[in-house]
Amino acid sequence: MSDESDRTPVTDGYVVPIAGLMALLFAVMAGLTAPRAFSGDPADALLPIGFAVGALAALRFRQQYAAASADPAPDETA
Repeated sequence: MSDESDRTPVTDGYVVPIAGLMALLFAVMAGLTAPRAFSGDPADALLPIGFAVGALAALRFRQQYAAASADPAPDETA
């Protein structure tokens, strides 16, 4: 029996687009909550800042995963 290690998992192609959509969602939520932060209490600024950090983190995750999946492991048959 073989473990079929040469095959990629089915979910391999979905991580990058979903992470991009999550980054877009966080960026939109940060934009929607920004007016309340500018016109209200300084503590209200934490919500859009948190959404912006979430968007940046999702973009960074997407970038790292795309680079890792695009760069195959080097062949060690030397």
